Amino acid sequence: MVVVNFLLFESAVGFSLFEVVHQADTVGLELPEVKDAMKSLDKFGKMVQLRSFNPWTSAAHGLEAINLISEGIMPEHLKNTLELNLPQTSGKKSKIVLGVVDKRIAGEISATFPGVQCESADTSEVVAVLLRGIRLHANKLLKGLQEGDINRAQLGLGHAYSRAKVKFSVHKNDNHIIQGIATLDALDKGINQGAMRVREWYGWHFPELIRIVSDNGLYAKLVLAVGDKKSLTDESVDDIANVLNQDQDKAEAIIQAAKISMGQDISETDLQMVKDLASNVSKMADYRRILAESLDKKMGDVAPNLQVILGTPVAARLISHAGSLTNLAKYPASTLQILGAEKALFRALKTKGATPKYGLLYQSSFIGRAGPKVKGRISRYLANKCSIASRIDNFSEKPTKRFGEVMRDQLEQRLEWYAKGTKPMKNIEAMDKAIKAVMDDGDDMDIDEEMIDHPPAKEKKEKKEKKEKKSKEEKKEKKDKKRKSVGAEDVEMADANEDGEKKKKKKRKSVAAE
Repeated sequence: MVVVNFLLFESAVGFSLFEVVHQADTVGLELPEVKDAMKSLDKFGKMVQLRSFNPWTSAAHGLEAINLISEGIMPEHLKNTLELNLPQTSGKKSKIVLGVVDKRIAGEISATFPGVQCESADTSEVVAVLLRGIRLHANKLLKGLQEGDINRAQLGLGHAYSRAKVKFSVHKNDNHIIQGIATLDALDKGINQGAMRVREWYGWHFPELIRIVSDNGLYAKLVLAVGDKKSLTDESVDDIANVLNQDQDKAEAIIQAAKISMGQDISETDLQMVKDLASNVSKMADYRRILAESLDKKMGDVAPNLQVILGTPVAARLISHAGSLTNLAKYPASTLQILGAEKALFRALKTKGATPKYGLLYQSSFIGRAGPKVKGRISRYLANKCSIASRIDNFSEKPTKRFGEVMRDQLEQRLEWYAKGTKPMKNIEAMDKAIKAVMDDGDDMDIDEEMIDHPPAKEKKEKKEKKEKKSKEEKKEKKDKKRKSVGAEDVEMADANEDGEKKKKKKRKSVAAE
């Protein structure tokens, strides 16, 4: 059992250091008497003793410290507190054990203070129970505090921390994409249902209009423009053509169809109800068009490479399904490939059937254009490229679509290779082409100039050559030793026999293959 000497308590009012006066073990903590003692301030106050309490100098100071701790970085304020109050030790045997709440800050403290061994509340039950008791009696144990000070500080620091996280969130651009694609899907559903109802309702009056105009938004606008079919005359051509983007032929066809229409008459009340519904559908269609343009522009700013490869709707759905672009960049290509087909995957694993080859990626044009036999292979290749593109988009300060354009060319070439056998571009050539295009554009990207010459590949080649050379030299040395010990003639005869055996084996393999 590890004996805990000190406890670091992180609160909304500052850092405090407690010394453990009476030690407790894991078994003893389960006793009812010990549990009751934890609830009593008189008894618990004899187990721990306040060594130091350093409150924040201001609210901004506290927010800065709590932000650093959340990222696993030790603030200077905490470092000074530990330096002043922890006893100096020398050697591994005389280490001080410090109990902390967060295991991330534990590693930072141990690295800064070699004589301190940290135990986190996650790994030590004793530390967790003692810190829980300090939190329960903090108002009384911490000196200079009044009743309710800690609660007010927690409320203020919590609001400030949350506001800072929302303001500086790395996912803030992704949130607009996620909400935009969700709204777009909801609008599509609403427009389709509303347009279907308008077509069916207005179709009783003017059934021929459905065959002339198929677009939902345009149909709704025509319902508003036409109204009662009996009101259409030859002079109405220009008004109808304005709705149809100056398509005179369709406008004339609508007027001719209205003259010979087989539809029934409609009352003013019913016509007004149909027009109100058509007006709502038309407004939704216009808003959908504006939202789609905005989403397309947003994707070009946030994830241009992924957009170039997959298109705006599929790329936005991938980001939405993953939760953020950062989460998508963390996924391996195998996970990205079946993203959206989780139910099919778990059903296949449960029934021991064939696992799905694609999820949301099935909507990509590359898989649609691939042959039935190579759909799985092209989906795997597409997932690899999307994984690379998402990481470039997420970790680049100034994302550019050059990498996505080159990877899209690779996908096109891969489709041709499956269909015609044309040799595709290598990855190293594709990356060289993309980097050259970025440099030609004058974009300031963090590209290591030495990486363009591919030193890892050169080093690998040199290492392989050295290894081959070394193996040849070793074989030559072995032959020389053998020649000296046995004799030159016997060695030559043995080599000849060995060569003959090799030729025979090679001949047998070729015959078996035929």
